[in-house]
Amino acid sequence: MTRPHPWEALYPPRLAWDFAPPRATLADHAARAAARFGDAPFLDYRGKIITFSEFSSSVTALAAGLLAFGGPGQKIALYLPNTPYYPQAFFAVLKAGGVVVNLSPLDAERVLIHKLNDSGARVIVTTNFSPLFAMARNLLAGGHVDRIIVGDDGAFGTLPAGAPALAPIPRQNRHVIWLDHLLPAAAPAAWPEVAPDDLAVLQYTGGTTGLPKGAMHSHASLLAAAGIYDQFYDGQTEEDEGPQRVIAVLPFFHIYALVVLLLWQMGRGALLFVHPRFDPRAVLHDIEVKRATYFPGVPTMWIALAALPDIGQRDLSSLRHVASGGAPLPPEVAARFETVVGRRIGGGWGMTETAAAGTVHLMAGRFDETSVGVPLPGFAIRIVALDDPHRELGAGEIGEIVCRGPNLFSGYWRREAESAADFADGWFRTGDIGRMDAQGMVFLVDRKKDMIISAGFNVYPRMIEDAVYEHPDVAECCVIGVADVYRGQSAKAFIKLRDGAAEFSLDQLNAFLMSRLGRHELPSALEFRDALPKTPVGKLSKTELIEEQRQLEEVAARRSMNREETEHGPEFIA
Repeated sequence: MTRPHPWEALYPPRLAWDFAPPRATLADHAARAAARFGDAPFLDYRGKIITFSEFSSSVTALAAGLLAFGGPGQKIALYLPNTPYYPQAFFAVLKAGGVVVNLSPLDAERVLIHKLNDSGARVIVTTNFSPLFAMARNLLAGGHVDRIIVGDDGAFGTLPAGAPALAPIPRQNRHVIWLDHLLPAAAPAAWPEVAPDDLAVLQYTGGTTGLPKGAMHSHASLLAAAGIYDQFYDGQTEEDEGPQRVIAVLPFFHIYALVVLLLWQMGRGALLFVHPRFDPRAVLHDIEVKRATYFPGVPTMWIALAALPDIGQRDLSSLRHVASGGAPLPPEVAARFETVVGRRIGGGWGMTETAAAGTVHLMAGRFDETSVGVPLPGFAIRIVALDDPHRELGAGEIGEIVCRGPNLFSGYWRREAESAADFADGWFRTGDIGRMDAQGMVFLVDRKKDMIISAGFNVYPRMIEDAVYEHPDVAECCVIGVADVYRGQSAKAFIKLRDGAAEFSLDQLNAFLMSRLGRHELPSALEFRDALPKTPVGKLSKTELIEEQRQLEEVAARRSMNREETEHGPEFIA
C-alpha cells in the first residue's frame, strides 16, 4: 500500500501516520490514569512521593473548593514553578469546569498584568516562594486579581540549599487563601459538564515584538498532542520497557513540558522527578542514583551538562531516551554532547499553537542533524511561497511552513481577525521558514519575522548561528538584523564564549565563517556578552537584543538629525 505522505516512507513498519485522537477531557485523562496505576508513584518532589491515587484525591478536593469562586468557564491563572501544586491546580481547575491561564514566574510585572487583563482571570494560584508570593500580592494590591490561592511549599519538607526563602502566609486576609483550606469542601452533587472541544488552556505566546497573545487550546487538542507522542514512541518500541522515570525540570507552565512531561507521562504511568529549577548536578543525581530513563531538555541545558568537567566519567546508562525541544538544537551543540557523553540527542520542531507536537527525529533509520526530523503521526506539513500561502512549493524549495492536525489550536483569544489571517485553506501559517526534501524530512531555516533582507538577499540568522556554533570557543550565539546604510540590513552576532576562551575580532570570526557562509551572510558586527538573554524555559531569546538594538538605532538617528540641523538649518531637513 502506498503511503500518501513522503515522510511515511521513512517511518518504521510498526509506526502508522494515521492517528485517531482521543475524545475525552483532561479531567477524564487524569481519572483514567489514577484508575489504571493506583498506588504507583506519580510525583517525587524533594523525596516526598505522591501516588496516582493520592494525586487524584487531592485534585478532586481542590476542584470542589474552587467551585466557590465561579462556575464553568471561569479563568484561573496558575503562577507556579514545578512543584506538586502545579499539576494539582491544573487538573482541579479543569475538573471544576474552568480554564487554565498559564503565567510564567519569570514574567515582568507588566506582562503578568497584560495576561491577567487580557484573559479575564481574577483568581491566581501560586506558592509561597518569596519572589512569587510578593509579586502575587503586588497584583492583588493593584486590583489585577481578586483572590490569591497559595500553597505552602514547606509542606514538602526542608528546602534544599539555594532554594528561595518561603514567605509567611497571612491567616486573616480574606483575599489570600491557603490552598489547604479549600480541600475540606464537599464535592458537588454533579460536576460541571465539560466537552472535549471546550476551551481548556490559554497559553500565551512569547513572540519577538508586541504583547503576548493567548493561544486557545481545547481538552481535545492537548490530549491529541499527548496521544501523538504516545503513538510515535510506541510505534518504534518493540516491547514494554518497564517503569518510566522521567526528569521534570522543564517548567510545566510551558507548552512543551505541559504536553511531553505532564500529560503524556501521566498516561504512561511514569514517575516524575519534579524540580523547580535546572541544576546540572541534581539532574545527574536523578540519572545516576534514581535511575531516570528519560530526560527532555532544551539546548542550554545540554550545553551546561556537556560542559561539566567530569561528565565523561558519569554513569548515564539508565537513560533510554533523551530529547531536546523548545528551540532548535544547533548541530554543533548536538555533536559536542554526543562526543562528550556518547549519546545522540533527537530534536524536533513545534509551537505553542501546535501544542508542541510538530516534527521529530525518528529513533532509528535516516538521521540528519541539520534537520528537525519528520512530521509526527496525524500532523501534516507543507511548504508554501512566502508571497502566496496558497501556492505549495516543491521539494527543496524554501518557503513558509504551514501545518494542520488535531493538536492545532483554535485561534488567538479575543483576536478573531488576526486568527483568521493566520490560516490559509485550513492550514496554519506558522511564520517559520523552511524546506522539505523529497523524503519528507523538514529543515528549519528561520523565523519569517527574523529574516534579514540584506542588499536584496534573504539572510537567515539561524544559518549564521549554526555556522558560528562550529567555532570551538563559542558557547552560545544569537544573530539579529541591524540597520546598514549600504545594505539596508546586515547581521550582528552576540556571542557568549566558553569558559577560558579569549575574545576574537570580527575579522577573525568572518575568516572562520568564510567557507561556511556566503559573503552576504557574514556578520557586520560582533558583540561579546557574559550571558545571553533566555526565556523562562531556558532557550535563547532575541527579544531583549532586538529591543536594545532598536533603541540604539533611534538614538543614533536623533543624533544624526541634530547634526544635520546644526550644519544646514532646519529648512534643509524640511
